[in-house]
Amino acid sequence: MGRGTVGGGLAARWRNAGHEVTELGPGGGDASGADAVLVAVPSGAIDDALSRVTGLEGKVVMDATNDFDGIDEYGPFGGRDESFPSLAHQVKARTNGPVAKSFNLNFSRIYDKIDEQDPRPGNLFAADDAARTLTEQLIRDAGFDPVYGGTLENARALEDFLAVAAANLSDGGHSFYRFWRP
Repeated sequence: MGRGTVGGGLAARWRNAGHEVTELGPGGGDASGADAVLVAVPSGAIDDALSRVTGLEGKVVMDATNDFDGIDEYGPFGGRDESFPSLAHQVKARTNGPVAKSFNLNFSRIYDKIDEQDPRPGNLFAADDAARTLTEQLIRDAGFDPVYGGTLENARALEDFLAVAAANLSDGGHSFYRFWRP
């Protein structure tokens, strides 16, 4: 869900990895044939976007949404429903299935540079146990190394970490990150 730089960029990378991908835009659609669903919409559009999609029940859903004060080069972020501990929890409440917070800290403007990196860049994620294995596979298939950040209870920490990642924009531009064990 979402055909912008994040959703469209990941769709292209997954197609190149051999996956069958269906992109859903503002009009929604049917996700009943999907193994996983990516939510890549402005945070203020989560409820509206999910209300337009059928067949979500029980699907692994990866939430790539962010809420960041103000407007950046990607456009306005739509706010946060503070009745949920995180945007990922809001997604979970609307989909009733396993959810992962993923792809919210990788700059989609440089997806075309992923394959040039050695070693591969990292992708921090937090996930329900039932979403972890498929999410890790889709992270690898997108060209990143999965970096497990714990259960979905840590989703808000990943959302808030965007401020740290975005600070780098004012100091020279987009970047990848990597965590590794010595």
